[in-house]
Amino acid sequence: MKNTVKPLSVKQIAEQRVNTLFTQAESIVKINPQLAVEYIKTAQKVAMSARFPLPPKYKRRICKHCNTLLISGFNCRARIQQKREPHVVVTCLNCGYHLRILIRKKKENAKIE
Repeated sequence: MKNTVKPLSVKQIAEQRVNTLFTQAESIVKINPQLAVEYIKTAQKVAMSARFPLPPKYKRRICKHCNTLLISGFNCRARIQQKREPHVVVTCLNCGYHLRILIRKKKENAKIE
C-alpha cells in the first residue's frame, strides 16, 4: 500500500504562517516593537496573497494606523462606552488611533408556541 499524504492547500499553509508570525510578534513586542511591526506586516501580506481575511482575533489586535500589536496596559488603552450602542474603544498610545468594537447581545432563540 502506498502512503498517501494529502498536501496542504495554499490557504492552510498561509494560515499556519500567519499564526506563527503573530505568536512571534507577541513574544518579541516588548523587547523590540519595530521587529513585531515587521512580523505583522509580513503576516498581512501573506494573508493578502493567499486571499483570505485575517481572523477577527488578530485583526482587532492591530492598530490600523501604525500596524503595532496592541497589548492592553502596554501600548493601548481599552474603555467601555455606553453612548448610543455599547462599544469598546481601544486607543493606541503610539499614534492615538481609536479602534471601536461594537458589543452585541447574543440573540436567544424564541420558542414558537
